[in-house]
Amino acid sequence: MPDGTVLAICICPSAGGAMLSVSEALAIAGLGLQGDRYASAQGSYNKDSPGKRQVTLINGLFFPGSGFDYLDARRNIVTLGVELMDLFGKEFRVGEARLRGLKYCDPCLRPGKLAGKKASFKDAFHDRGGLVAEILEGGLIKVGSPVVPPKKNH
Repeated sequence: MPDGTVLAICICPSAGGAMLSVSEALAIAGLGLQGDRYASAQGSYNKDSPGKRQVTLINGLFFPGSGFDYLDARRNIVTLGVELMDLFGKEFRVGEARLRGLKYCDPCLRPGKLAGKKASFKDAFHDRGGLVAEILEGGLIKVGSPVVPPKKNH
């Protein structure tokens, strides 16, 4: 599997708040991205449970024609050039951070509602919701950073 690239980084300080596009973010082991609702246990999916949900990734390939932009998706890291579904249960690197893919990030109705869209995010991203991951080793992630999947043993 070839290396991918970080296309965008999106954080949100509080559950339901406006997502912000940033050029870099510090990944904090066991928590999430600095400044994001997941790192402070303020997210809808980890309210008062630090570390329950840490970081989400989504493939940028699926956005054109979807009616949604990166911020609308409410995912933290938008990637290109790596198949996220192949990272379930595996360790991989994003910039300086080391992550492990935990589970599929099922698309729901919340992103579309919060973005004020008539279109359904759940429908537009059916089978394309992305990946929930945990941060095993913190480090800086920048737009343009490599996403390095595990190397296969031949």
